[in-house]
Amino acid sequence: MEFVYPPVIAACKTLFRALDMRLDLRGTEHVPTSGGAVFACTHVSYLDFIFCGLAGLPAGRRTRFMAKKQVFDNRISGPLMRGMRHIPVDRSAGQGAYQHAVTALRSGELVGVFPEATISQSFTVKSLKTGAVRMATEANVPIVPVTVWGSQRLWTKGHPKNLTQRHLPILIRVGESFQPTPEDDLEAQTADLHTRLSALLDGAQRDYPDSPKPGEDPFWLPAHLGGTAPAPEPITA
Repeated sequence: MEFVYPPVIAACKTLFRALDMRLDLRGTEHVPTSGGAVFACTHVSYLDFIFCGLAGLPAGRRTRFMAKKQVFDNRISGPLMRGMRHIPVDRSAGQGAYQHAVTALRSGELVGVFPEATISQSFTVKSLKTGAVRMATEANVPIVPVTVWGSQRLWTKGHPKNLTQRHLPILIRVGESFQPTPEDDLEAQTADLHTRLSALLDGAQRDYPDSPKPGEDPFWLPAHLGGTAPAPEPITA
């Protein structure tokens, strides 16, 4: 029995309705209805774990996200994060969080990770860490690519948060899962994940129904779409 996660989900949905947020969630048929899986999510805002977590709900799944330890140390967010059984990551001792995640996957949980490690300020997919593929391989579970677009308009790195915007479109896209294997090259599989996430994000950007208003700073658009976001960092292997 879980006492924290359900009311948090209900509170988020109530807020979405109050703001008349336009949530567009597609691809949930790719979420496994049972067994462990890695949710590998793009990262454009501080709120992405909320929207990525919505992708598991139609399949009756709750996602346990890996998040930096400081969030768990906060007196307000900490009890909520622990109550929802999310996984703290101490970057000075990351192996413990990794093993925690692998154990959760083997026990049948969905584990959410942000393989870019930090928010992409260019709003394109950054170079990925190999952890998502490594833990999926070790736990023998699939990876499910997930992308969110529009959340950066609420709260992203380098810009003040604006959490009361009404009628804001948020697009969530879930891609086909794939099963990494120990026989396959780790870097090649991580590059494959990057390709899948980039395709999902490109599709969400094409589908997005809003554009900057006249005189508005298009900070939330990547440079290749005419925005003022910084140019992407070079992709490294």
